[in-house]
Amino acid sequence: MSSPENWAHPDTVPSATAAKPTAEQVIAGLRATDEGGADLVQLLTPEGERVQHPDFDIDISAEELRGLYRDMVLVRRADREANALQRKGQLGLWVPLLGQEAAQIGAGRAMRPEDMAFPSYREHGIAWTRGIHPKQILGIFRGVDNCPWDPIEHRFHPYTIVIGNQVLNATGYAMGQKFDGKVGDADGEATICFFGDGATSQGDVHEGFVWAAVYDAPLVFFCQNNQWAISEPTERQSRLPLYQRARGYGFPGIRVDGNDVLASLAVTRWALEQCREGNGPVLIEAFTYRMDAHTTSDDPSRYRLSDETELWKLKDPIERVKVHLVKQQWADQDFFDEVERESEALAVEIRDHCVNLPDPPAERIFQDVYAEPNPVLEAQRDEFLAYHAGFAGGEH
Repeated sequence: MSSPENWAHPDTVPSATAAKPTAEQVIAGLRATDEGGADLVQLLTPEGERVQHPDFDIDISAEELRGLYRDMVLVRRADREANALQRKGQLGLWVPLLGQEAAQIGAGRAMRPEDMAFPSYREHGIAWTRGIHPKQILGIFRGVDNCPWDPIEHRFHPYTIVIGNQVLNATGYAMGQKFDGKVGDADGEATICFFGDGATSQGDVHEGFVWAAVYDAPLVFFCQNNQWAISEPTERQSRLPLYQRARGYGFPGIRVDGNDVLASLAVTRWALEQCREGNGPVLIEAFTYRMDAHTTSDDPSRYRLSDETELWKLKDPIERVKVHLVKQQWADQDFFDEVERESEALAVEIRDHCVNLPDPPAERIFQDVYAEPNPVLEAQRDEFLAYHAGFAGGEH
C-alpha cells in the first residue's frame, strides 16, 4: 500500500509566515461533526454508500461484511443488557460503548492472533474479537473479580481503570517485542493500545508516545475520540485535532471515521502491518461519538445538547452497514432476523449469568496480587480473616 499523503508527517513543518488559524477554525477542526475534517478516512458513508480511498481501500466480501454486522449487533446488545443490569442494581457500574461499535470491531478484527491488545475500560467490542464472552466482563463491574480471562491466552490485557496507564504498559510490552526480535517482517508481532480523547491529556500517554517513538516500538496507539472526556469537550483538551499530535513525536497520525467499520478495519490493518515490519508506532484517531453516558454514574444531559446527539444518530455505525448490505443484496430479512434472535439469546445468557454470580470468599481480594507468595501479604490476609471471623453469626 502506498504511503499516505495526509499523515501530518514530522517533516511537514508549517511556514513561519503562514497565517495562524482563528479560534473558530481550531474548534471547527476539533469538532467537525459533519465530516470529521478533510483528512478523514472513510469507506462507507452514513447513507451506506461505498466510497474509495487512494491509500486505505480494501476488498470486502459479502460474508465478511455480514460477520462485521453481526459482531456490532451482538456487542451492542450485550452493552445495552449490561447497562440495564446496572440500573437494576446488579452491577456497581457500567461503562457503555454505544456508538463506538465500528471503531472497536474494525480495529479488533484487524488484529492477528499473535498481536497484543491493551484496553482501558470501554473496550467490550475489542474483548469480543479476542474471544472473551461479555459475561466474563461482568464480574469486574459487579466487584467480584479482577480479570477472569487469561491475558496471554487471549492476547488481551486486563481492563485498566487508571486513565492512560495502559499506554505505558503497552509501550513496555511493544518494546519487548522489538528487543526480542519479533518485528521486522510481515510475519512479525504488533501491539495495539486503546484510550479515549481525555486520556491524551494524561502524562502517561505522552510518556508512552516518547518511548515508543525513540525505540521504534511496534505499537498502534488507537484513540477513540468520542468527543467528550466525561464532561469536557475535545476543544478543552487540545488546540489541534488529536491525530496531528503524532507529528510532534515523529510518527504518523491518521484520522479515521470511527463510525465506519470498513475504514477502521482498513486503517488499523495497515497500521499493524507497519508496526510488524519495524517502521515504528502509529497513532489512529477514530473520530466517533459516545451516544450514552460516560459511565452509568454520569448524566450527559448536564453538559451536552440533545441536538448534537440527534445529529450523530444519523451516523449510526450499524445502520450504515445494514443499508449497504441491503443495497448490495448481500443479506435478506432472514439474515437480519437471525442476528436479532441471536442477540436476544445473548442478552438472556448475560442476564442469567450476572444475577447468579456468587459472592467471592473474603480471601479472594488477596489472590493474584503478586506472581509469587509474599509473606507481608499473607500476614495481612491472616489478620483480615481473623478479624472477619469475629463477625460470625451476622453481628456487626
